[in-house]
Amino acid sequence: MVSLPVYDRTGAEVDTYEVDPTTLAPRINKQLLHDAVVMYQSNLRQGSAKTKSRAEVKGTTKKMYRQKGTGNARAGSRRSGIRVGGGHIFAKRPRDWSYRLPKKAVRLATRMAVASRIADDEVTLIDDLAFQEPKTRDMAAILKALQIEGQSLLVAVADYDVNVYKSIRNLAGVSVLPVAELNALSVLRPRRLLMTTAALDAFRQKVEAAAGQPS
Repeated sequence: MVSLPVYDRTGAEVDTYEVDPTTLAPRINKQLLHDAVVMYQSNLRQGSAKTKSRAEVKGTTKKMYRQKGTGNARAGSRRSGIRVGGGHIFAKRPRDWSYRLPKKAVRLATRMAVASRIADDEVTLIDDLAFQEPKTRDMAAILKALQIEGQSLLVAVADYDVNVYKSIRNLAGVSVLPVAELNALSVLRPRRLLMTTAALDAFRQKVEAAAGQPS
């Protein structure tokens, strides 16, 4: 069981939150986390790299000189890959790098990522995070009060809130996601994770609901 301090917007500790990381994930499988992160990174690749083969470069296809009798090595056209200005011998082609791990593995990796953050004391809990209107200055002040400014950070909230999103989007290195959109890469990429207590409650309920479903 881990006891996490809960802070308010001024950085004062107002409560504690008891959570057992093993209820989120019985164990941390580093290989599964690695596989999930690589999958998400691979799916982000554009796959638009392309180079020209000898059939696509500009130039004549005439044989440079006769096959025998010159004393030189035999040669074809100037488009050959061994010539300056020639095409690539193994030219790159656009390709789709995306693939998908099984759903259960992806969901388990997300739970492991959050559990590992909690176990490593890399989660900061705040009692509430709401704005009447978008205020980046107020959000920056909250991060400073919590002593987590100036580092890469993911803010996890229970549901999408446009004012919270707009207050965070201009802060360098800070991103925001609702609990429903968390994944292993988004949780593990930043240095720290800032969650509202409602977001952690929602995540735990999501885990419990998934555990109750038949295999």
